[in-house]
Amino acid sequence: MLPCRRFGRTELAMPLLSLGGMRFQQSWTDLPADQISADSQDNLRATLERAVACGFHHLETARHYGSSERQLGWLLPQVSDPKRILQTKVPPHADSAAFEAELALSFERLAVDRVDLLAIHGINEGEHLAQTLRPGGCLEVVRRWQAQGRVGHVGFSTHAPLPLILEAIESDAFDYVNLHWYFIRQDNRPAIEAAMAHDMGVFVISPTDKGGHLHSPSARLLELCAPLHPIVFNDLFCLSAPGVHTISVGAAKPSDLDLHLQALALLPQAAELLPPIVRRLEQARREALGDAWLESWQQGLPAWQDTPGQINLPTLLWLHNLLEAWDLESYARARYGLLGAGSHWFPGANADALDQQVDEAELLAVLAESPWATQIPPLLRALRSRVGGSAGRRLMDA
Repeated sequence: MLPCRRFGRTELAMPLLSLGGMRFQQSWTDLPADQISADSQDNLRATLERAVACGFHHLETARHYGSSERQLGWLLPQVSDPKRILQTKVPPHADSAAFEAELALSFERLAVDRVDLLAIHGINEGEHLAQTLRPGGCLEVVRRWQAQGRVGHVGFSTHAPLPLILEAIESDAFDYVNLHWYFIRQDNRPAIEAAMAHDMGVFVISPTDKGGHLHSPSARLLELCAPLHPIVFNDLFCLSAPGVHTISVGAAKPSDLDLHLQALALLPQAAELLPPIVRRLEQARREALGDAWLESWQQGLPAWQDTPGQINLPTLLWLHNLLEAWDLESYARARYGLLGAGSHWFPGANADALDQQVDEAELLAVLAESPWATQIPPLLRALRSRVGGSAGRRLMDA
């Protein structure tokens, strides 16, 4: 059975591994009941049964994870788990009545009277936080449902810039946070520390997929992480960090649990296993990119809102780094395609507009404070050539 950690002020005993509901559903469309196939339900049943047997008592999904809620709603009574911690997520809305209607539909799909955890899904922009916290806003709806015994604890999930995550945490309105933090992206560490100060639960989301497409790792990453699989390394990295209570396992089938369970078995040895791999990864990064670049590449980069064509330079140059250091081409290709196509979940644009709607002189004009100004346009062209060529769609829009 999985070990547990106290999930902040919720006082829930949270298993270190959580079963995420983003990959096991049949469709990213909320299909009518008669379009759910028996094969899809059989696969989900097998995945859920194995997860419960292994101690994945925390199960999380979302209103806009396609058919996930409906399929789970049919199976939850059939795959019993007395220790189940059920979480769903509903996005904020300017109209609190519309938010409540979505919340009610979520409960209808799940066929439950109560959820243990409810997250405001996607507080990614300031207006989302305002819609949630304002008088008469989404949080007032949730408080009413809590008073009725229908919702246990309330949190938020986010792809937001760090300052907005910190603002949401400092509001002290939430009991927990779902956020991104893993080896390839550690910029949200101050948010974890702020959550610790507020005694909030911390749930690291998508460490395998958004953590670098570790389900299909590059040969280079496999070599650098040996003797561990990159998934095992990344799980150990996350679960060894102070303040992290649980990480999401987005399983599409029962066997997808295997490597994560392997990581958990190795957790007592993390202090010995992690340092040599971290050193190899860091050495490869420095050899590929150079100390000078690594120490200053972010200096003087304008925000995407202030860049011609809204080109998201910080994200694109980060993708360049991942490619050069560890050959994360699958991940870079997917993330490049999402820029400009993923709304507030993946804001800003990729480099496709460079030399078309945006000329190099315009870009150089906003890079005056960057020590790498003249090198950045060629880097963007090389990145575009290697991973561009098709627009992406974030999973829940697919």
